[in-house]
Amino acid sequence: MTKNAVLTLRAERLARSTRPFLARGNRIRRCQNCLLPQTQCLCDTVTPIPAHSRFCLLMYDTEPMKPSNTGRLIADILPDTLAFNWSRTEAPLPLLTLLNSQQYQPLVVFPAAYVKNEERAVVHHLANHKPPLFIMLDGTWPEARKMFRKSPWLDAFPVISVNLERLSGYGLREAHAGYQYCTAEVAVALLEIASDLPAAQQLYAHFTLFRERYLAGKPHHQPGVTAEFQKTD
Repeated sequence: MTKNAVLTLRAERLARSTRPFLARGNRIRRCQNCLLPQTQCLCDTVTPIPAHSRFCLLMYDTEPMKPSNTGRLIADILPDTLAFNWSRTEAPLPLLTLLNSQQYQPLVVFPAAYVKNEERAVVHHLANHKPPLFIMLDGTWPEARKMFRKSPWLDAFPVISVNLERLSGYGLREAHAGYQYCTAEVAVALLEIASDLPAAQQLYAHFTLFRERYLAGKPHHQPGVTAEFQKTD
C-alpha cells in the first residue's frame, strides 16, 4: 500500500501530539498503514482505481488516528483524495484554492434535513457535467454536525445527501439514527450517483474486507458473528 492523504495527515497529527494517542485496542500490534492488527493486514489487497469523482475529507481532530476510521479507505482506492484537519477558525487554503478554480462541482455531503435553505439541497443527482468534488465531514455524528454548522466558508455550496435503504454494514461504531452511515458507505453511494461504478464496486469490496478483518482482529470476536444496529426515526 502506498501512502495516501489520510496517512499523511495522521503522521502530521502524531508529530504534533504531546502524548500518545490511545484508541480502543491500543495494546494490539497494528500495521501502521491499514491500522489493522498485523495478523489481519490488508495492505497487499489494495488496488487503486481512477474515477471521475474526487473526494475531500475534512477530518475532526483525532479522526485520522482511529483504526475504525473508514475515510482512509476512500483514499486507499482513490489516490487523488484530499484530507485536512478541520479548524473552526480557518479553512484549508489548498481546498479554498481548489474550490475557487472552477475545475470541479463542489458538493458538501450531509443529510438534507439539516439544510435550512431547501434550494441548496441536492438529492440523488448532479447539476452539471463538471467532475464532482465531494466534501465529506469525517467524525462522529456530533462532530460532523459541529463542522457543518461552523464552516461558513462552505455555505455557498450545494449539499448532497444519500439515502441508503439497507441497514448500515459498518458495526464498528454505534449509530443512533437511520441516516448515520460510515464515511466509506456514503462514498460508495456517491460514486454510484456519479456513475463511477467501477470505483464504487472497488471501494465497497475494500470496505467489506476491511470490516471483516477489523472485526476478526477484535478480542473475543466470534467468527461469523457481526455487530448490527437498528435504524431509528
